[in-house]
Amino acid sequence: MLKYRKTEKNSEKTDHSDQKPAHSSEPVRQKGMKGWRRKTQEMSDGDPEDELFEIDMIREQHLLTENEQRFIAAYESDRRRNLLILLLSLGILCVTVLVSFMLGRYAVTPVNVIKILIGQVIPLPQTWEKIYETVVLQVRLPRILAALAVGSSLAVAGASYQGLFRNPMVSPDLLGASAGASVGACAMMLFNQTGAMVTAGAFVMGIVAVALSYFLSKAVGKGGNMVLLLVLCGMTVKTLFTAIVSIIKYLADTEEQLPAITYWLMGSIAKVSYTDLAFFAIPFLIGVVPLMALRWKLNILSFGEDEARALGIDVKRIRLICIICATLLTASVVSIAGEIGWVGLMIPHLVRFMVGPNNKKLLPMSLIVGATFMLIVDNFCRTMLAYEIPLGVLTSLIGAPFFIFILYKGRSRA
Repeated sequence: MLKYRKTEKNSEKTDHSDQKPAHSSEPVRQKGMKGWRRKTQEMSDGDPEDELFEIDMIREQHLLTENEQRFIAAYESDRRRNLLILLLSLGILCVTVLVSFMLGRYAVTPVNVIKILIGQVIPLPQTWEKIYETVVLQVRLPRILAALAVGSSLAVAGASYQGLFRNPMVSPDLLGASAGASVGACAMMLFNQTGAMVTAGAFVMGIVAVALSYFLSKAVGKGGNMVLLLVLCGMTVKTLFTAIVSIIKYLADTEEQLPAITYWLMGSIAKVSYTDLAFFAIPFLIGVVPLMALRWKLNILSFGEDEARALGIDVKRIRLICIICATLLTASVVSIAGEIGWVGLMIPHLVRFMVGPNNKKLLPMSLIVGATFMLIVDNFCRTMLAYEIPLGVLTSLIGAPFFIFILYKGRSRA
């Protein structure tokens, strides 16, 4: 009896020792494919159905781990690439600013430019001629700051509108901001107002035009597609204000008023002063800061309004904030520089080729690239010929072929 019990005990011990645990104590994620092969070999003596089920489970865990590793590697590579593009863009912008100080009828060396600028903060012995300081500080610096502000504002407004309306062919003047601002400025010129009154009139009427488009779409489209109605009402208001501009030009004096109106409508920053820049700074900050803070919500809006509401986004509030901010940027640009087209349409497309459609990267890069582009174009406007070319004319000459290129790329992808 004792011998039988001892044998049974030994057999029980042997049976327990032959059993293999269903899962190894070491996590499968840390063992890799070698651990997976060893695990499948260990289960080869068990029930075939259980073995197949557990082998499939382990294989899925390993495939998920490999996919996660690929995703992390791709994410890190994309982040390094975007950081490199950002640093390169900032470097190009800094070089462009320095070159812009040097270009012109009075050639200023980069050493003198840096000394003059630093001398405004830290007292330095004056080793340069007084005329160079006047040229750098009173002529070129306000113009460079205006080019940076105008280009960045139009690019950010265009990128936000394209994300908001889910249409890459949308520009900042979609809702009539530029046409309304043109009416305000031309009306002030018709009544022989200059300077600050022209700027204020353009800014106010730009906001009025967009407000008219927005409230008209609200009144017409109860329960309808608000995005489509906004676009249609914006086109209607833009056509209306363009007709008003034509009436003002017809009534203007042909000796003084009409040439001034025509030149203003072509767009230029040649006469921008520090006073204009101080006026521009307030709507610029009010417009850019909220758009940068809400740019990730534009990504959610790109899925559609229903999906955005399901994710907890207040679509109406976000749409209204984006429209107000983009309108402030566009109206303030037109008020100090006139009508400058194609920048808000062209720059976001160019940036998408660089960093992709993610608005978290698109809007900051559009700000940098837009500022650089406008500064380069303005340098050509004032140095290419003996007389200055209007800024809006040159941006249109560049933007139209670029738009044709975009259409061609879209056709080839389709």
